[in-house]
Amino acid sequence: MIAYIVRRILLLPLILLGVTLLIFLMLQLLNPYQRLSLYVQESSLQRFGPEDLEKLIEHYGLNDPIFLPFTFRQIEIPLGFATLRLGDPECEGICSCACTPQYFAWLGNVLRGDLGWSETDQMPVSQALLSRIPATAELAILAIFPLVLVGITLGILAAVYHNRPIDHLTRFLSITGYAFPTFVFGLLALMLFYGKLGWFPPGRLSSEFNELIRSGDFLRYTGMNTLDALLNGRFDVFLDALRHLALPVLTLSYVSWALIVRITRSSMLETLRQEYVTVARARGQREWVVIVKHAARNALIPVATISGLVFAGWLSGVVITETIFNYRGLGQFVADAAASLDIPSVLGFTLFAATLLVVMNLVVDLLYALIDPRVRLE
Repeated sequence: MIAYIVRRILLLPLILLGVTLLIFLMLQLLNPYQRLSLYVQESSLQRFGPEDLEKLIEHYGLNDPIFLPFTFRQIEIPLGFATLRLGDPECEGICSCACTPQYFAWLGNVLRGDLGWSETDQMPVSQALLSRIPATAELAILAIFPLVLVGITLGILAAVYHNRPIDHLTRFLSITGYAFPTFVFGLLALMLFYGKLGWFPPGRLSSEFNELIRSGDFLRYTGMNTLDALLNGRFDVFLDALRHLALPVLTLSYVSWALIVRITRSSMLETLRQEYVTVARARGQREWVVIVKHAARNALIPVATISGLVFAGWLSGVVITETIFNYRGLGQFVADAAASLDIPSVLGFTLFAATLLVVMNLVVDLLYALIDPRVRLE
């Protein structure tokens, strides 16, 4: 198993290299002026005249064929208001901190931990990602428990009571949930539970508790409001954080329940028809022992795969849910970055999401061996 894990980890850099190259090639579909906005801060664009823009385009090689911009050319650019050598300290405040349009130059910065400057959050991309990850992780962790517990339970019940009322009801709910758009369910939940009843507000915390955190009296340990509140002994903050998490968790769980229920039900129905289940019943074992010990455990392998991929998707940002509920996580961050053509932020997020997906696939493979001892990872 250790050799298998090492091989999978060694493949990670190659996968990330392919991801970054693919994204860089896709950027070449933008026109030179659009790509220029990736390397010059938006606040500084108004200082450039048409001739200055042409000189910057020429410097960055944005008019060159697709495979030529891979070498960095350090030249002086006489602009209308100054003469700059790109990469010099004088460039700061005008050009993005990376100043490296070329693929290999950008990749070298990535290997040093420099993902560029985020215009969206006005900080380095790596710092912006780190500041947003705890919020999304908190949401994903709290949503995965009801998703797995309810989804698996309903799927098992639907299979055990096949073609009975509980099976029909479960299938109806799963089909409805699967067809329900996330933004529609989220908006309906927001209108009912906040607009009508005023129970669960959007955002992460109420204004009074946000002020408490900014004051410095509230110590930050993990960035997760619920966990930090418990570590600080502030149960009022903990309850307020749960109130704000209720609707996003409900939205994520309900929309994804349908998929887990359908996968569990199908896998369980197939498992219940296997000979070893019939033999276990013939030996006089109790029905719940047959279902839980023999059938359910073997039926959970495809469920583990789907649950792992869903969880990885949540950790890499749930754009629609976070946008609807004004939840400042990775999803809202990448949505704002994409809307403003903040490509360094989008590239940094893509690297993070790709890494997370590869790691999560490895975790799912390891879960196979735990769920079913017959699985051997070699």
